[in-house]
Amino acid sequence: MQLTKTDLTREKLARYEKIRNLTVAICAPLIPEDHVVQPIVDVSPPKWHLAHTTWFFETFVLKQYYKNYRIFDKDFNFIFNSYYESVGERAFRTHRGNLTRPSVSEVHEYRRYVDVFMKELLEREASEQLLDLVELGLQHEQQHQELLLTDIKYILGNNPLFPEYKRIMQPVQDEAKELRFIEIPEGMYEIGCENNCENFSFDNEQPLHKTFVPHFKIADRLVTNGEYLEFINDGVYKDFRFWLMEGFELVKSFNWEAPLYWIKKQGEWYEYTLGGLQKLNLNNPVTHISFYEADAFSKWAGKRLPTEFEWEAAAKYLNANHDKGNFAESGLFHPVPEKEMMLLGNAWQWTYSPYHPYPGYAQEEGALGEYNGKFMINQMVLRGGSCATPKDHTRVSYRNFFHPDKKWQFTGIRLCEKD
Repeated sequence: MQLTKTDLTREKLARYEKIRNLTVAICAPLIPEDHVVQPIVDVSPPKWHLAHTTWFFETFVLKQYYKNYRIFDKDFNFIFNSYYESVGERAFRTHRGNLTRPSVSEVHEYRRYVDVFMKELLEREASEQLLDLVELGLQHEQQHQELLLTDIKYILGNNPLFPEYKRIMQPVQDEAKELRFIEIPEGMYEIGCENNCENFSFDNEQPLHKTFVPHFKIADRLVTNGEYLEFINDGVYKDFRFWLMEGFELVKSFNWEAPLYWIKKQGEWYEYTLGGLQKLNLNNPVTHISFYEADAFSKWAGKRLPTEFEWEAAAKYLNANHDKGNFAESGLFHPVPEKEMMLLGNAWQWTYSPYHPYPGYAQEEGALGEYNGKFMINQMVLRGGSCATPKDHTRVSYRNFFHPDKKWQFTGIRLCEKD
């Protein structure tokens, strides 16, 4: 049965309310002081996330579609604009932690104000163009829900008391299954998305195009903490032979010795989690590592990282789906040992592919064209989603991207056999 326009509008409103409420729920365990901290430039204060996601709807939806809409505060465009040059001047990213004002309560008032007008707008007969724009805003908010969880972890994980974000009961940990490599046949694989696959896609996933992928073998699970500990104990952080030059310079400059959040106490390794400081579980997938560390590990292990095209070819060949994945909905906010192959969920997987446009990519006109296109340089692609990613925000064609030195996301390693 085909849904009517009214049904589609009701569905979008219900989805809007669910996602907006979830963002507030993620911040609920925090105290007001937690909302303002910005330890590094990559981490934004939770209060900023709460306001920026609201600013997105106010700026790109309400100001365009709600007749005679009155903005909540004229200064908010300056302080809560992220990187949209075409929308006006903005505060420097490094200054987000200086925003002791507006208060957390004022930001929540801002959210409620915008939500009232968004509900009124969506209760009308909305156009397809409007509904598509609202969906982009919701996908944008889901990106920030993941960023909220990872930023909160960095904020609390750099507190010397290592406070827990919330009480999280981790499941009984199974042993990591034996690592196997699965053969993926060579062929012309369709990479990317045609319009909207799985109901939505970002423009950087388009257009759908064919890419020849030679035969390869890909690991059926992620690298574990125990395996990474062997890499550490073998002294590879001091051995230049396995590192790209820029990576080894970072190792020396910042004294990298282990993944982010690993802490050695009285000869034993612990790991900070959103459930507090816990003894390192050797069977969990290793996370919070840079591309350089992932690449060095793969060379030390006599393997390599997959390209993003190999990763997507494997996911499509193996019919990867969300059923077996560990996503934000589990409430664990931590990777778990993989009983079966999990290409989606658990940890983002570094690929050996630079973040570049697909053949035929066309950047959208106007402010929304700034969403992805201008970042297509000096970054590496990650695939798969993580334990902090909303389940319905991931898909096989989804392309995440970060600079190769970044470690604060749930980033892990999936190996490929060398040719």
